[in-house]
Amino acid sequence: MNYFGLNELDCQVAIITNAKSEKSGRKDIIKIDKEIEIDFEKLGFIDANVTVNVVKNGEIIQKKKLALPDRIVNVVKCKNPRCITSVERELDQIFILTDRVNNVYRCKYCEMSLK
Repeated sequence: MNYFGLNELDCQVAIITNAKSEKSGRKDIIKIDKEIEIDFEKLGFIDANVTVNVVKNGEIIQKKKLALPDRIVNVVKCKNPRCITSVERELDQIFILTDRVNNVYRCKYCEMSLK
């Protein structure tokens, strides 16, 4: 909700957790009653196993399977107090995916790991 500002929308937002799923056993669903722009890379960073369905008039018109993005910008902040981003606050917070198997991202500037 916070990453995407869903609590600030002027439309209905429904969150369903632990819904039964034939494929995965259980799943969570977020339904937004308005077409909005979604940063799919940010969503892929939060959970790479997400599928986004776009529904219009009760029909799925688009299905998008997400994956870990190769880099993320201004999603999380570097925790290293000696990183240049701690001093130069106007710099973008950029993290590069360095290990896809273990989901490890490193700061572009100081190479501090997110894990």
